[in-house]
Amino acid sequence: MRNTFDFTPLFRSGIGFERMLSALEAASRLETVDNWPPYDIAKKGEDDYRITMAVAGFSQDELDITQEHNMLMVSGQKPAEDNAEYLHHGIAERAFRRRFELADHVRVVNASLVNGLLTIDLKREIPEEMKPRRIEIGSVKAKPKAEAKQIEADTQAA
Repeated sequence: MRNTFDFTPLFRSGIGFERMLSALEAASRLETVDNWPPYDIAKKGEDDYRITMAVAGFSQDELDITQEHNMLMVSGQKPAEDNAEYLHHGIAERAFRRRFELADHVRVVNASLVNGLLTIDLKREIPEEMKPRRIEIGSVKAKPKAEAKQIEADTQAA
């Protein structure tokens, strides 16, 4: 039995959270779970992350990493040139495509392949104009009050 959540009340009362709520809604609809190749996601610091994927048997030329806006895609494709007759074929060399949704201002800083482990380092870099900044409060000198001018009039008795 699958649980579904109704996010409609949150859409009515949340302003500016449409993207997050849409992502939650899309995640709740996911039915197929592809768990190959296995991977880890680690937080290395306040703004530093690392994805480690087990891609044994793949070379650097057979792997592709692309980032487009907030989506990171890692794919692998082995050339189909193997004409061997296997008695047992247990090594998974199938093509794969793994997608990672990234938060705003997260970018890939480095990627390396060592001993069958693909390591992708990520960093969140908030632009200067979006960082909190202190705003100085200025003071305006008060203008001296102008003396009230009195109009003198000749007074005549009736």
